[in-house]
Amino acid sequence: MDAVVAFTDTYLPTVNGVTYTVQTWRDRWRARGGRMDVVYPAADGYEPAEGEYPIRSLPFPFYEGFRFGLPKVPESVRDADIVHAHTPFALGLGAMRLARRERRPLVASYHTPTGEYASYLTSRERLEDRIEGLSERYERWFFDRADAVIAPSGTARRSLLDAVGVETDVTVVPNGVDVERFRPVDAAAFRERHDLGGGPLVGYTGRHGFEKRLSDAVDAVAGADIDATLVFGGDGPARPHLAARAENRGVDARFLGFLEREELPAFYSALDAFLFPSPVETQGLVALEANACGTPVVGVNRGALADTIVEGVTGYHFEPGDVEGFAAAIERTLDERERLRDGCLDRRDGVSVEHAVDRLAEVYASVRKTKP
Repeated sequence: MDAVVAFTDTYLPTVNGVTYTVQTWRDRWRARGGRMDVVYPAADGYEPAEGEYPIRSLPFPFYEGFRFGLPKVPESVRDADIVHAHTPFALGLGAMRLARRERRPLVASYHTPTGEYASYLTSRERLEDRIEGLSERYERWFFDRADAVIAPSGTARRSLLDAVGVETDVTVVPNGVDVERFRPVDAAAFRERHDLGGGPLVGYTGRHGFEKRLSDAVDAVAGADIDATLVFGGDGPARPHLAARAENRGVDARFLGFLEREELPAFYSALDAFLFPSPVETQGLVALEANACGTPVVGVNRGALADTIVEGVTGYHFEPGDVEGFAAAIERTLDERERLRDGCLDRRDGVSVEHAVDRLAEVYASVRKTKP
C-alpha cells in the first residue's frame, strides 16, 4: 500500500465534514496496511496521534473557528509516495511544493466552493462578486496543477469543470459514511438526557454558518402547522441569530451545542426529519449520515443536495428561498416517515466509507502509473 500524506486546513479538534473525511479515510487506509499522515493547523485542545503533524497556525479573523496554517512541510512526511491536498490554500501550497520538489503525484480534493464565503469578508455586493471571481480563478490555477482532482459528488464535479473552468479531469469519490457507526439506534436515553420529550423532532447538526441559511428552517417551522420541536446540534457564528429568530417567531427550538461524534447516531435516530437548507454543500455528509440512521432529509434543491437526496426515497427537496415549499416538504416527510425510513436503510451500503476508499485507491493507483 502507498504511503500518503494529506494536507488539510481543518482538522481535529474542529469537527466538520472535511475533518471527518480526512480522519475516516486515514483510519481505513491504515487498516488496509497503508500509511496516511496528516499535516494540519495546530490548535489548542487536541493531542496529535502518531502520523499527525500540527503546523503553526494563526486564527482567521473572518470565520470563527478556522485557523490559517503556514505552508510548512514536516521532515517526517517527505518520503510519501503520494501527496493529497484537501485544501487549495496555505497548506495546499505546502502540499504542491512537496509534490514538485520530490516529484511525487499531487491529488487535490475539492471540498468547499470558496467563493460562497465571500460574504464573510464584505457586505458590499460588488466587492463580494469580485472576491468570488478571484476565488474561482485561484481555484482553477491550483486544481489545474494537480495530477488528479477529486470531488465528492457529481454536482461538485460539474461546478469545477463548468463554473470554475478546471481543465484537469475530475473524479467523483464520495466522502463516505461509516455505516457501522451510523445506524438506527434507540434514542430514548438521548431524548431524556436533553429533555426533548416524546413528540416529533425535526432538526439539523453541523456548523451554524450564515451561508447555510439555517434561519429558513426556523421560518418553515414557524409558518406551517408543524407539531414538532426544532433541534439544533453544533455551533457557529449564526447561533445567536437563530436563537433570536426562533424566539421572535414563537418556534420551540432547542440548541444542544456541540455533540460528541458518539452521540450523533442517537441524535439522527431521534429525529423524524433532518432539515438541510444549505445551498453551498459539495456533498452534504450529514444528510447521508442521517439517511444511514434511517432518518429522511428535507433539503434544498441546490448544490450537492440536489443529488444526495433521492426524491421520494430518502427525503424531499424544496426550491431555494421557497419557505412555504420547505414547510410543505417537512409536512410530507413527517406524513411518510416510515416509508422513507425504509428507503434510507435500503441505500446504506452504497454510501459506505469502504466503498469510498475503494474509489480513492483507484485514483492513487492511476496517478502512481503516471509518476512512478
